[in-house]
Amino acid sequence: MEENRKWNARWIWHQSYPWTSDPGAHEMVYFRREFDVADPHLARLVVDVSADSRYRLFLNGESVSVGPCKGDRSTHYYETVDLSDRLIAGTNVLAVQVLHFAPSGPHLLGVSGPVSIHRAVSGAMLLEGVLIEGSGHSEPLHSDEKWSCKKMPGFKLMPSPIIFFLGGFEDTDGRGLAHGWELPGFDAQGWANAVIVCETSDKFGQLTPWQLAPRPIPPMREEPASFRGITKADDRAAIPGYEAILRDGGTKTVRVEAGKSIWLELDAGELVTGYVTLKLRGGSESRIKLLYAESYEEASSTVHHRIKGIRDDAEHGILIGEVDYYTVAGVGTGEHAERYEPFDFRTFRYIRLEAAANDEPLEIVLLTYRDTGYPLNVQATFTCSDPDYVALWELSLNTLSRCMHETYEDCPYYEQLQYTMDTRLQMMFTYAVSADDRLAQRSLFDYHSSALPSGMLQNRYPSEYRQVIPSFSLYWIHMLDEHYLHFGDRALLRRYVPTMTGVLDWFRRMLTSEGLVGPTPQAYWPYFDWCKDWEIGTPPAHAKGPLTLLSQMFAAALQTASRIYEAVGWQDAAREAKADAKALNEALIRLCWRPERGLFADGPEVEDYSQHAQVWGVVCGAVQGEEAVRLLERTIEPQEGHMSQLSVPASYELFRMLSRHGLYGKASSVMARWKAFLHLHLTTLPEVTDDNHPRSDCHAWSALPLSEFTGEILGVRPGAPGYSEIMVAPNLLELSWAKGSVATRHGSVQVEWTLDEEAVFRMSGIAPDGIPLTVVLPNGKQIEYRDGGPFEASASLRT
Repeated sequence: MEENRKWNARWIWHQSYPWTSDPGAHEMVYFRREFDVADPHLARLVVDVSADSRYRLFLNGESVSVGPCKGDRSTHYYETVDLSDRLIAGTNVLAVQVLHFAPSGPHLLGVSGPVSIHRAVSGAMLLEGVLIEGSGHSEPLHSDEKWSCKKMPGFKLMPSPIIFFLGGFEDTDGRGLAHGWELPGFDAQGWANAVIVCETSDKFGQLTPWQLAPRPIPPMREEPASFRGITKADDRAAIPGYEAILRDGGTKTVRVEAGKSIWLELDAGELVTGYVTLKLRGGSESRIKLLYAESYEEASSTVHHRIKGIRDDAEHGILIGEVDYYTVAGVGTGEHAERYEPFDFRTFRYIRLEAAANDEPLEIVLLTYRDTGYPLNVQATFTCSDPDYVALWELSLNTLSRCMHETYEDCPYYEQLQYTMDTRLQMMFTYAVSADDRLAQRSLFDYHSSALPSGMLQNRYPSEYRQVIPSFSLYWIHMLDEHYLHFGDRALLRRYVPTMTGVLDWFRRMLTSEGLVGPTPQAYWPYFDWCKDWEIGTPPAHAKGPLTLLSQMFAAALQTASRIYEAVGWQDAAREAKADAKALNEALIRLCWRPERGLFADGPEVEDYSQHAQVWGVVCGAVQGEEAVRLLERTIEPQEGHMSQLSVPASYELFRMLSRHGLYGKASSVMARWKAFLHLHLTTLPEVTDDNHPRSDCHAWSALPLSEFTGEILGVRPGAPGYSEIMVAPNLLELSWAKGSVATRHGSVQVEWTLDEEAVFRMSGIAPDGIPLTVVLPNGKQIEYRDGGPFEASASLRT
């Protein structure tokens, strides 16, 4: 990563020191710089641009870049944009809309802006670029005092009562905004010259608040989209007329007479993330309200107690969600409609529009949106004999893609935060469906950057509100190993081995005299899973001493770390990690294993039991061989005594252990929990899965079918680091046929198999040429294909 290069541009803002420290004083500032181009066909202009906290860059009114990519106080990203093909003859204008979120310490949830976006005390904008014309003439356009700027008094963020992690929604007065400011020829009378607030560096190595590095991932896609229809309105008979606002360029509009109001609810067809755009004419001082909802909810649902049933039941349901308000300026006339667009993207399946005209009629011309997200190029396919699985494949893909923007996200509607447990799963889903590791690499760097002096990692990052869940730092170690398995990048491991060692050392310092990991420090959250029996995700055994589960997870992480150490040649560290894992497992058997029940208790001092402790007891190797098989069977089959159940995302390790121990046929009962979603008419998969009160309808950790369908039913997995060898080992899971393709760094692996009524299994496919392939049939027979390419095999499975 390039860092701290020499810059000619300077950080500019609309005012100099002192800056406000009011935690609610968010600032929207517009910047512009006009320049002339003689012949656009011979001109070249490439700019690097960044801002604090967020920006949108326009050239001649066209949006050309959004950023900066989310960073932190040590890494502030910039985007490089080639504008050469967009230049026009005559006057051009670069225009930058910058939103600076007010700093506060401590961060005030719901007031201080999005938790995931870093901000310095001062806002700032930086743009570096030189216009080069065919005549040899060049003109620096770097940000400096030549730029003009103005703070927009009409912009305001309201504290957010529902989606407080996003830090407020807009209450914008169009009369306090500049309209047409991003176009050439705009009259900027009353605008001031920008003020230089900071140089980019100095020769003594004194660091600025913005340590610049190039954007590590591609730009987010923005694609025109439109609503599919109107579900209901204040006047059902008026709905055909209201539909005029769904189509751009139509001659009809929706007119709201002076002193009157209307409301209508629009359907996007599925849960989406998008930039909402509203076009208006006339109607000065009219009031617009836009409410964003993931679904219809039961009429008894409230903000604090959500009750969700059939998600598209508009007839009986209500919409609950966060709101943007807009006061109309009344500047839209004729073909030049007034335009309102909330600065950031919104997440919604439905939108409720309310419009109240004041003293003059209001015309609503258009309500539309641009779909946005990470440019995920899905290469994998899947279909099979069970139509429910086919439906879950599509829901899972939708869920993953909606939770990918500048970072992986737990959920796009409520938090937009990158959590370690969630991200680990999302990374593996992404590998299987696209073989794209760019977002994964930035995530690995993010968690490395989150490290505290103690060696512990923060469990969500980037984040202005620091949080630590110790067990989550162990998932980061598995992320490193899984990335190496899929991409074989040994240099990446070398970079992060010291950070991994810091995590392991933190846990070593937590070991008790009896050899278990001691209770989590009070300042940290001992979360493991949103299990029904566990208040705030913590096993009750935590109140009585060490937790079995945390020691098991540490033992498993030590074993993963030993493989990483071996991969980079740290043999002594590998041996030490293995020895520590062995000692932990011995302590777990001695203190937490209950021979009379054949189960692990949740702690040495309790008789509570959970599926979690049984599964991780197999993952960490405390129980192996036939005893591990029997333990897994006891875990998923009904038995005497209560056992706390795994949530959907926490089932990932259960699936892996069932597969490893030849029990994957029993996974059908676990997979049935996903099938229960299908009758709810969801378009993505929800956060909480065992009742009808989920907070979020789109949470990427629930997209677990992606890993199961690609890695188990189709059976495609790395056979060696970097997919230098490929393994295809299908699990039938009560299906009669399946086919599809799985992405690898060498290309896709295509697989098709059938099981006929005579129990004859037949499989065929194509693997990348030159990559050794091992096919493992359901009866255990292995067939080697040294050079990849086409393959086929068959076997009778009749016993």
